[in-house]
Amino acid sequence: MSKSLPEFKYMTFDVVGTLIDFEGGLKACLAEIAAEAGTEIDGEQALGLYRAARYSKDADLFPDDLVRVYLAIAPKLGLPAVQKYGERLRDSAKSWKGFADSAAALASLAKDYRLVAMTNARRWAFDFFEKELGNPFYAGFTADDTGTEKPDPAFFEKVFDYVASQGHSKDDILHVAQSQYHDIGISRKLGLTNCWIERRHAEKGYGGTIEPAEFTKPDYHFTSMAGLADAVAAARA
Repeated sequence: MSKSLPEFKYMTFDVVGTLIDFEGGLKACLAEIAAEAGTEIDGEQALGLYRAARYSKDADLFPDDLVRVYLAIAPKLGLPAVQKYGERLRDSAKSWKGFADSAAALASLAKDYRLVAMTNARRWAFDFFEKELGNPFYAGFTADDTGTEKPDPAFFEKVFDYVASQGHSKDDILHVAQSQYHDIGISRKLGLTNCWIERRHAEKGYGGTIEPAEFTKPDYHFTSMAGLADAVAAARA
């Protein structure tokens, strides 16, 4: 049986897609470029093309890779394949918004847990994301810090080592994420208790996130961060 929510000391978080609405940010920027070009785009089609391009073998670190991704998908969306627009898409990450419930939920959870960010984004982008979320994290690990990206177990091992240096273990961690591929599946294999935030519960498909080879049933399951925060509050009442 899974540990009860009050028993954990740490909550580790995927950031992009779980706390930061990257799909909304991508679609908004692409729609702006389309409007300037006198056309329109289908947001879900754009996310599908993004997903296919993002997970190619020649992908760079995120969100720097958005320049390459834009140039690859622009012709398929009827957009101008121009470097400056790719750079605009990359730089749009600086102004991506958190989901409406993210900051408040994190502020509430930070009262009872040490919150640790685990993001495949580079440090420069995480700095903007963290500020957008209200600077709630006790520690943060990025692709620059770990030298790798989830679902590589080495990313998680870096965090385990950090938690061990604080006198605790992975048994004290609840890993919270929306991506089955990057987080939920691998966290199960590594023996972590996990919590799936199903951000796309009202939408079909996996959007801009790669589809997992198989679905992993999570230990905890909510459709929002508010749901997790409310469950913690109820368990501690």
